[in-house]
Amino acid sequence: MVWLVAMTSRQSSLCSLAAHGLWLLGLVLLMHASARPANHSSTRERATNREENEILPPDHLNGVKLEMDGHLNKDFHQEVFLGKDMDGFDEDSEPRRSRRKLMVIFSKVDVNTDRRISAKEMQHWIMEKTAEHFQEAVKENKLHFGAVDPDGDGHVSWDEYKVKFLASKGHNEREIADAIRNHEELKVDEETQEVLENLKGRWYQADNPPADLLLTEDEFLSFLHPEHSRGMLKFMVKEIVRDLDQDGDKQLSLPEFISLPVGTVENQQGQDIDDNWVKDRKKEFEELIDSNQDGIVTMEELENYMDPMNEYNALNEAKQMIAIADENQNHHLEPEEILKYSEFFTGSKLMDYARNVHEEF
Repeated sequence: MVWLVAMTSRQSSLCSLAAHGLWLLGLVLLMHASARPANHSSTRERATNREENEILPPDHLNGVKLEMDGHLNKDFHQEVFLGKDMDGFDEDSEPRRSRRKLMVIFSKVDVNTDRRISAKEMQHWIMEKTAEHFQEAVKENKLHFGAVDPDGDGHVSWDEYKVKFLASKGHNEREIADAIRNHEELKVDEETQEVLENLKGRWYQADNPPADLLLTEDEFLSFLHPEHSRGMLKFMVKEIVRDLDQDGDKQLSLPEFISLPVGTVENQQGQDIDDNWVKDRKKEFEELIDSNQDGIVTMEELENYMDPMNEYNALNEAKQMIAIADENQNHHLEPEEILKYSEFFTGSKLMDYARNVHEEF
């Protein structure tokens, strides 16, 4: 639709010159866009959507390498480098201020003050920023738990949560509560019923033994943020493997991991367009997830890969991030390099990096 809107605005001034040509161009571009896998929204857009569904487990988890649907987290490097300061480098920020802020971060990572960042220093920084995301999740969870625990007894039953969930979908809260209390069949559409079943499975998993279907605030945190609970991380991995596993062997081959999501392309031409999707996922599979290099990813390998507090993963990530910008190949990150590759680290491209580096320091 974006292409069509843009095309319409142009037609008012150009239709007399090339109306037919523009129509064909718009059609080609629209086909190109619709053939690609769904692009995940930016972190800032996700945050807005998150506010509208605060009692629902998020599809995106900060500092975790895969989305809940198995897509790669495109913002991962920025999340583990910036921590909770993700909004500090938006496109509207004044460039000079952004450069200075980036150099302040550089100085904090550079613990031994030798004006260069080692892999160990970056590893420690990544672990610190990941912990920041977790603390943010804990603070948000306290608010979200209060929304589903109106009586303040410190426990939320599955039925209480179900009432709040369906109310967020537009159902009358009192009518739903009465129907559940009277053991009446709920009148919900098939899609909503499927979501409820998935949420109930997740609810059971978050309910620590002895199971009583009542979640405490800590258990509710595991329900919303499975990445910080060992048991829930396993559950999350099982869900992803289930969605990607095509032959039912409960592990992932390379073809299964790189195959395009069902329904995103309609023909071979559409799949050919998405070389980057395949290339990125192939690299991630072979270099990072498949730890024993046997061509198969087990649930254990995927769990280790997705664990945000895995120090070995943090070190590998640190080395990879440094390698991206290490132009002089000294295995360290220097001020000029981090400014030049600012878009990779912050999401914003800061121009005139070399001219400004000494001034910012």
